[in-house]
Formats: sequence, structure tokens, C-alpha cells
Amino acid sequence: MKYIKFDETRPMDLILLGRVAIDFNPVDYFHPLSQSTTFKKYVGGSPANTAVGVRRHGLKTGFIGKVSDDQFGEYVVDFFNKEGIDTSHITRCENGEKLGLTFTEILSPDESSILMYRNCIADLQLSTEDIDEGYIRQAKAILISGTALAASPSREAALKAVMLAKKNQTKIIFDIDYRAYNWNSKDEISIYYAMVAREADIIMGSREEFDLTEHLIQPGRSDEESAAAWQKEQAKIVVIKHGKKGSTAYVKGGESYSIKPFPVEALKSFGGGDGYASAFLYGIFMGWDIMECLEFGSAEAAMMVRSHSSSEELPDTESVRQFIRETKEKYGEMIARA
Repeated sequence: MKYIKFDETRPMDLILLGRVAIDFNPVDYFHPLSQSTTFKKYVGGSPANTAVGVRRHGLKTGFIGKVSDDQFGEYVVDFFNKEGIDTSHITRCENGEKLGLTFTEILSPDESSILMYRNCIADLQLSTEDIDEGYIRQAKAILISGTALAASPSREAALKAVMLAKKNQTKIIFDIDYRAYNWNSKDEISIYYAMVAREADIIMGSREEFDLTEHLIQPGRSDEESAAAWQKEQAKIVVIKHGKKGSTAYVKGGESYSIKPFPVEALKSFGGGDGYASAFLYGIFMGWDIMECLEFGSAEAAMMVRSHSSSEELPDTESVRQFIRETKEKYGEMIARA
């Protein structure tokens, strides 16, 4: 079933815009960060991880972003190139700005935290001059990450990309992707999140992220009220996530579909959201039934919380299908259905 009609004549499926970082995950995990001595380096940042995820499912993928003019910037571009992600619109900073460094603390499968260095940060240097209308016109859809709206000049660059996408009938996906760093106030968050949400065809976020988006509009909405309100704007699909309680997709027309997390022996409590987005969006592009999209997303999220990285271990399509088959054989056919 096609919930969104994409322009199949366009050569690219999805262009993602926003944050790229470097993750350092402890090899000697299940200890406080202060006691960890060995780390493994990965490409990180939610839109970067999602770009890798959808590419591994076969979508033709590009990225608009800013990286540091140093070895870490080179590492990111080389990794994307090896994955087959188009990097023609990733540019280098010119004033010494650096990629964010993320040191993760994995205390237990359920308890993790992040120590983030984001001073003089590269990804927020994306400017309106970096946004190419012709490039956006080539894609069926563009994904905007909410972190890109946190500060100028990235904020204006993201809004320009939204405006050009609307002008050229490129579908807009808004991954709210709230991170506290770089924001000044809840009012500021609500202003800019709502500006993009009003134009988006698909909105994905947690209940907390929808609350932040709606802070100045109507606080305290239920999931159903949030979905209905954004569908009165442009949204065709609204996905609201509740962590271990599962997630629900609201489709324009009033229908809703829910999924529970797949049971898994987790290593960490982060990374699942980017896997979820990758797999769910792949299903949408393939025209799958919404329940199949949710199941695929929930399965990939489970696979990623048992993995050490949030990017390198993202699975291909057959691996997700195999995980679903094996899990259902062990726990029952409807294990993930709400």
C-alpha cells in the first residue's frame, strides 16, 4: 500500500541533512566512563547513522552536511563513500570547526549516558550556500534532523532545504531528533521544530519530542491529538515512540497501528532509534503495509541495541528478515504486535 506517492522518475531516493559526529564506544563496557580505558571509533550522529541504514537496504542515498577539515572529516567522507552514499554535498569547514566527539558510557544494557564535546562544532556550520536546489530536485524525499535547527547558520540552511523541497515536490521527512545541547530554551525548540513539522509528510519522534514541538502550540496533547493536529497540516504519517512500551504509526484518515519492541539481549540502551528509522523508512519507500514497516523498524531497533556501534553494525534487509523469522520461531508469531 502506498501511503505516500514518491516521484519514481527521480534518480535518488533519500537525501539526509544534519549532524555527523564521531562516536567512541568503550570496549571495556559495563563500567563507569571514568574507568573505561579502551574505545572503538565509529561514525555517529542520528542522520548519519540513518543514511548508512537506508543505504544498506538499497536506497539511493545522499547527504548534505558539514565536516571538519581534518582526519576525522576525511574518515567520515571515506566511510560514506565506501557505503555508497553520495558525498558530493558534504563540505569542509574553513574556520577550524571540529566534528562532535561522543564518548558513551555503557553501565549496563539498560543504563547508558553520553559525554558530548560540541564546542565550535562543524555540523552547525552548514549554511544556506550549501543548499543546492538542483540536488534536492533529484531526490524523492529529504530528511531533516531536528538537531540541525539548533543554531545558525545550520538553522537557516535546514529551513531553506525545506522550502526548496516544497517548491520542487520533494517529500519531507522530519526526524525530531532532540538533543539538549546547543538549544537555549523550550520556546526556541518549539518555534523551529513546529516550522518544519508543519511542512513534513512524515514526522517521527518520541512523546517527549512531540511535547517539545507542541510546547507553544498546545501543551499536554495525547498521541492521538498530536497525530490529528499534524495531519491537519501536511503529515501523511506520524510515528510516536514510547521506548520499551513500543510505538504507534498514525496514518492520515484516522487509522493507527502499534508495535512492541522485539525481545533481545541488549548490550546498550542507545542506537535503536536510528535502526528503527532506517528500516521503517525503507518499508515506506517500498510501499509496504504500515504494519510491516513497523515490524521491520522494531526488529532493526532490537538488533542495534545488541550491537556495539550505531553505524557499522547496521544490518542489510535479509539480516533483518532472518532476525524476525528466528525471533518469531522462539517467541511466537505475534510477539511484537501490540
